[in-house]
Amino acid sequence: MSRLWKRATTPEELNARLTSGPAEHFGIRITAIEDDSLVATMTVDTPHLQPFGILHGGVSVVVSETLGSMACFLTLPEGEICVGLEINANHLAQVRKGDTVTATCRPLHTGRRTQVWQTEIRRGDGKLACVSRITCAVIEGKG
Repeated sequence: MSRLWKRATTPEELNARLTSGPAEHFGIRITAIEDDSLVATMTVDTPHLQPFGILHGGVSVVVSETLGSMACFLTLPEGEICVGLEINANHLAQVRKGDTVTATCRPLHTGRRTQVWQTEIRRGDGKLACVSRITCAVIEGKG
């Protein structure tokens, strides 16, 4: 485990936590926990598309918030959790149905009360499709 992560886990354990919400619905799968990043993939299909047949920007934001929130959580000691405060995204390239995107989330700031995480979402050909940042608040866990 790297110095960044405070909670030992596996991609399989993280994916098990994501089975009752948007990540499961959209097929977002965490594939790797690297020393300085969390990585996920998603194959773009009909439910991911906006009316013009390309990946909906809101789905990219779901990918970013999923990874950023999970990454923040992994940096926290037991008894603390995180919640999103703000998220933004720049959509830079179209992604078509059938393509698999890879999202890599890295920390920009890991403070005691706030954290900022940046996610790059790349198409199958490696082109940057979206860059997004999420700011999370660190709070005491309930129950």
